[in-house]
Amino acid sequence: MDQSQITKEGIRIHPAEDFAGMRKAGAMASQILDEVGPLVQPGTTTGVLDDYIRNRVEELGATSATIGYRGYQHASCISVNHVVCHGIPGEKALQNGDILNIDVTVIVDGWFGDTSRMYVAGKPSVKSQRLIQVTHDSLMKGIEVVRPGATFGDVGAAIQTYAEGHRMSVVRDFCGHGLGRVFHAPPNVLHFGRAGKGPVLEEGMFFTIEPMINLGRPETKVLADDWTAVTRDRSLSAQFEHSIGVTANGFEIFTPSDKFFPVFD
Repeated sequence: MDQSQITKEGIRIHPAEDFAGMRKAGAMASQILDEVGPLVQPGTTTGVLDDYIRNRVEELGATSATIGYRGYQHASCISVNHVVCHGIPGEKALQNGDILNIDVTVIVDGWFGDTSRMYVAGKPSVKSQRLIQVTHDSLMKGIEVVRPGATFGDVGAAIQTYAEGHRMSVVRDFCGHGLGRVFHAPPNVLHFGRAGKGPVLEEGMFFTIEPMINLGRPETKVLADDWTAVTRDRSLSAQFEHSIGVTANGFEIFTPSDKFFPVFD
């Protein structure tokens, strides 16, 4: 029986027992991203990576949330270099130094686990390594302010302040989102904003935080395939994403992994 409540902003407040389902779904999504990492090498195609992810989702007894979603036919989004998000896997081979975000969402027992992280094919350039570091740290700055009584503006402001302090830009055209037994729900979690503004966080809210950070300007455009979003100035872009639950005293990351952040050689 659903014991959740809805705020005036349409945000679902989940009871304590719902956290278990999110942990299980999030852990599986993270596991799949852990396992695909060694396959990210120069010469590998993004289609091969997606085939691996599709097979692992099936082998683990889960369902891909993206296959069939609004006509999408892949088990992941893979966004390379200046692709901001929603990159479609295909036959183009990765080149040495390419950076890529792999985004996976699985459904486990009706719960959605959604996470993404950055990878490097071969050796990263100094500027791409710096971008990845700042993007990861921007996400964590946003997560660290999550607690009952904080606002979604606090989350966005923390991310924006950190990224812009490193002379990078925050994408405005895409945002995080509520989730649980649905893929996308209120609230829209903006990665920029003013502290103290926006809905107040409450224990039991579930949502993603997934900042997209560009080396150049923040503007994006969507290509003719109606999915692939790229930077207008062709600058490099990076993204990290966790699924989060608000607890009585702070937050729980549903998609943890000791491999979430890459180790640069």
